[in-house]
Amino acid sequence: MPLIQGRKLELPLIQGGMGIGVSLGNLAGSVAACGGMGVISSANTGYREPDFRQNHLECNMRTLQEEIRKAHRIADGHGMVGVNIMVATTQYADSVRAAVDAGADAVICGAGLPLDLPGIAGECDTLLAPIVSSGKAASVICRSWDRRFGRTPDFVVIEGFEAGGHLGFHKDELLNGTAQTLPQILPEVREVLRTYEQKYQREIPIFVAGGVYTAQDVARFINAGAAGVQIGTRFAVTYECDAAQGYKDVLLAARPEDVCVVQSPVGMPGRAVWSPLLQRLQDTGRIAPQHCSRCIKTCNPAETPYCITRALIEAVKGNWEEGLFFCGNNVGRIDRMMHVDELVAELMSEIR
Repeated sequence: MPLIQGRKLELPLIQGGMGIGVSLGNLAGSVAACGGMGVISSANTGYREPDFRQNHLECNMRTLQEEIRKAHRIADGHGMVGVNIMVATTQYADSVRAAVDAGADAVICGAGLPLDLPGIAGECDTLLAPIVSSGKAASVICRSWDRRFGRTPDFVVIEGFEAGGHLGFHKDELLNGTAQTLPQILPEVREVLRTYEQKYQREIPIFVAGGVYTAQDVARFINAGAAGVQIGTRFAVTYECDAAQGYKDVLLAARPEDVCVVQSPVGMPGRAVWSPLLQRLQDTGRIAPQHCSRCIKTCNPAETPYCITRALIEAVKGNWEEGLFFCGNNVGRIDRMMHVDELVAELMSEIR
């Protein structure tokens, strides 16, 4: 099983962070209890709280720490509890510090290059990991961490083009089929990390994500040199997932032809289920935000095509008409609800 900075992860499995509110303490804790790494999404964790609009930052940080503690209670000493934090958010640095202070085992950062992550986290026992989609991104991050902080990532997640949510590829690459595949990216990142493994005399495990669906996929990537895998969408359709049943029903009903690539106000393309909200955006070009909490660094409320925070909140509540339902490319293969332990047993069956 993977060793990360001398710490043993019982299973070579990370549950992908899914926001807003899809993977919170219950799902993350349930995955950790099975021996994997359960991951909480830090994106607007306080969306259900009565003071969310009035005290956006304080509410989110308070709730994030509560969800980390909840996950640890459910895990009961097994696995690890991580937090996924988007670099593109204005609360990126605050979320990193809140996660570290609350005792998260790992902080995993994507939706941008976390070049300053070690400086924000400071001296701590929390594992720090970037999400990358190319060898070039891995090289830029490792070079920066080595030069500025004298350290390397504790592990790396490679997210391929079939993943759900925000993607680290150009939209035209996704639409015309020219994006690199995971089997192509994995050896590139492995080669980048080898230099830093030699310098720091330790292994940097790689976990692959995006399109990993079956136990055979898990075994195939481990045999190809990955330490493990990260899986998101399949865990979204479990009984323990923190989203409303209406959200899960949308993913259960999705067909392969319902999956589409959309442009996010974050500035990246994303993969989602085609929905009434996306149809209205196609027809009208813009749905002006009714409220802005300045949650995304690059978002200009006067110009943004829609408020992604509101769309994701409506999705996690199961609002089909108003929600943006992020999903992985294999969502159309999911045909039933499962419990987390049942899903984990299935995914790990080939390597056991």
